[in-house]
Amino acid sequence: MTETALIPEALRAAFDAYERAILANDLDVLDASFAPGPGTMRGDTAGLLVGHDAIHAFRGLRGGVPARVIERIEYQRLGADAALLVSVSRFAGGGTGLQTQVWQRIDGRWLITAAHVTPRAQALDRSVWRAVGDPLWQGAWEGPLAGLTVAVKDLFAIKGYRIGAGNPAYLDDARAETTTAPAVSDLLRGGASLRGIARTDEFAYSIAGDNVHYGTPPNGALPGALPGGSSSGPASAVATGQADVGLATDTAGSVRVPASYQGLWGLRTTHGLVPRQGLLPLAQSFDTVGWLTRDGETLQRVADWCLSYDGSESTESVYGESSTDLAWRFAVPTEVRDSVEPETLAAFDRRLGVLGASVSEVAIGDLDEYLVPFRAVQGAEAWRNNGEWLREHPDAVGPAVAERFRAAAAITPDEEAAARTALAPLRERVQGLVADTVLILPTVPGPAPMRTSAGERVDAVRRETLRMTAPAAIGGLPSISIPLLTVPSALGPAPVGLCLIARAGTDIALVRLARRLADVLKTEFP
Repeated sequence: MTETALIPEALRAAFDAYERAILANDLDVLDASFAPGPGTMRGDTAGLLVGHDAIHAFRGLRGGVPARVIERIEYQRLGADAALLVSVSRFAGGGTGLQTQVWQRIDGRWLITAAHVTPRAQALDRSVWRAVGDPLWQGAWEGPLAGLTVAVKDLFAIKGYRIGAGNPAYLDDARAETTTAPAVSDLLRGGASLRGIARTDEFAYSIAGDNVHYGTPPNGALPGALPGGSSSGPASAVATGQADVGLATDTAGSVRVPASYQGLWGLRTTHGLVPRQGLLPLAQSFDTVGWLTRDGETLQRVADWCLSYDGSESTESVYGESSTDLAWRFAVPTEVRDSVEPETLAAFDRRLGVLGASVSEVAIGDLDEYLVPFRAVQGAEAWRNNGEWLREHPDAVGPAVAERFRAAAAITPDEEAAARTALAPLRERVQGLVADTVLILPTVPGPAPMRTSAGERVDAVRRETLRMTAPAAIGGLPSISIPLLTVPSALGPAPVGLCLIARAGTDIALVRLARRLADVLKTEFP
């Protein structure tokens, strides 16, 4: 029925109270408006939330909606104690939205048991994009990458644009670039087009994916969860279908972590293989270029082109190493296996069971022995790269990143030298482990934390994650995250990547091996 006068008085009062709470961001009233329990649902363009707890977590971060009025309500009676309300809202800033709600009378109160929100059209999601077009920059009209669109992390030089590094004050100070980074040019010459410049965590010094200045990009696979960083913008753009390829960087996991959190394919290339000219550095000893895609076939296309003589003007071809397939032989680092969360380990072991005798275990050593010197060298280099600007802009960065830079500033030359000395045998150890086998492990300890997680929780996850991602960075090795694990989480079934690490220079062969492995495991676990 279309006559709002037919809506039961108590239901209309509950609807109006909910609408007032939405505009005021009154979390207590909003929580009380949804039915308790695990079956309550809320969906929007970002995905589906199931359970009152998941909806509560989402509301804690969303904030209030812009000023709007309800200009129309449609009502249908579904039963004595159930009703469907569909309402149209008009925003003061322009545009309309649609809310569809199932209400049930429970213990005398009308409560929402299911809701779907169709928001007003957005011209630009500023949490994902700094600049975007259709395309922003046209690539070659023909080539092996023709038809692909690329989200470029806001650390790469693009002629005519400034590098923003995830910080508005830095963007204001920057000058327009006079050349385009080779890593970008290679993609454009192959036929891909630049969709836009995508957000990064500030100065790429984070793996959570949040940004206090522009907002946290959505997690395209798990609404309400952190997207993973620091390549958060490119990952979210790819996961939500706004781009086909994310051009990103990985110092300590900034390709692999968002790939794992958002169910993507992500390749960290061999250190130094892809040129870093035109890339704003964090820590040159570990910085490397990588790509994010939704499927292995696209990642193979990108790697084949960008790592070949034909594709790159400045990358040494690795077809010599990669022309031969890597052996079907895998080794699980025992210390990493012992560090993952129980649900992740259970999913990982189920997958490994298919591989049988092809898998062995190896000792990689105490993971803290990798993490501590890694962070010291990374911090020393990060401060050398950014310290002068930070001293001139002491209040320009968010609290978490500022604290990391404060710690980095305190690293002495002697401490850095000792850390470099400690890293040398660790590099040799991890390189030796992959001489004739491929390491296989979960990419991260567990699923993405909720966006509402306290800082202490996020810091703890960061530390445990870096313990797992640092060895490949220390070894300068190629590493790929494949979306093959699914684990339970407070927000619903969540992706976790399965990671492969191979010897230096085998990047293209590693992608082939990962695709073969995915085909085998998906056949057993469709």
